Parts: sequence; C-alpha cells; structure tokens
Amino acid sequence: MKLIEGFDSNYRYILVAARRARQLQGGAPPVIDTGSRKPCRIAQDEIKAGKVKWLIPEVPKSPVDTAAETLEKAVGQDS
Repeated sequence: MKLIEGFDSNYRYILVAARRARQLQGGAPPVIDTGSRKPCRIAQDEIKAGKVKWLIPEVPKSPVDTAAETLEKAVGQDS
C-alpha cells in the first residue's frame, strides 16, 4: 500500500482517520461537502482535502532516562 501524502506511515493515517470518524459519529460536523454519509469515508475525504490537522505527541521520558540525566548533571558539576 502506498503512503498517503503527509503521513509517515499508513498506520498513522488509519489512526487519524479513525479518530476523525469517531468525532463525526459523535456529532461533529463535516468540514467538507461530500456525497458520502459514512463517517469513515467522510474522514478519509477530509484528510485528502487537507482539512484534518494532526501532530505526533511527544513521548515522555522514562524514569530511568530522567534519573540518568540527573546523575550526569550532578557528576558533571562536581568535576
């Protein structure tokens, strides 16, 4: 399957489309005019039209990484 323009993976495209379809099912109005009545198809059409914005959430650091950084800073200050 070819990558959809603007997405780093097909998996992310599916996640974005599914989340938008869920919003549409919950009563959110479509942001484009479309002949489709199915939320999944409307979400896909909105994405293709560039009307759906998304961003990749920043992954929080693990406690181990945070502790290692703190230790490196502490050891570096003692030198």
